[in-house]
Amino acid sequence: MSGDLAALAGEVSPYVTAAVGAYGAAVLTRAQQDAADATVGWGRRILQRIFGVDPAEDEVPPAVAELAEDPDDADLQAALRVRIRRMLAADPRLAADVAEMVEAARAQVTASGQTQINAVAHDHARQAVQGQGVQYNTFGPSS
Repeated sequence: MSGDLAALAGEVSPYVTAAVGAYGAAVLTRAQQDAADATVGWGRRILQRIFGVDPAEDEVPPAVAELAEDPDDADLQAALRVRIRRMLAADPRLAADVAEMVEAARAQVTASGQTQINAVAHDHARQAVQGQGVQYNTFGPSS
């Protein structure tokens, strides 16, 4: 179980790091209506689920506050990852909720920068192409 939680904490890390980098220490109190890209939005929601959202009662956790000061610091990212892993280990329901959130985040397709996404769906198949260059795929019964 410990290995699973370490893996889950590692999967959460890119989302929460992006959210802390975008919002700083205010990440836990940002309003739901704020526009943000999908990764930052998921990271904020995951952090809020793990640490709570009531600024009157809850102080920003030190691991989040420190990472907010230097979001590119790998050691601070690791410290937050360890804190999250410990919290997940202490609360199986929280771990299950966060695992569901990570799955939902993975399912969401996002694009950033100068890219174009073309999505085509036939029956139950879906495809999204992101990036540079051209890619042609055909789905469906063969002719």
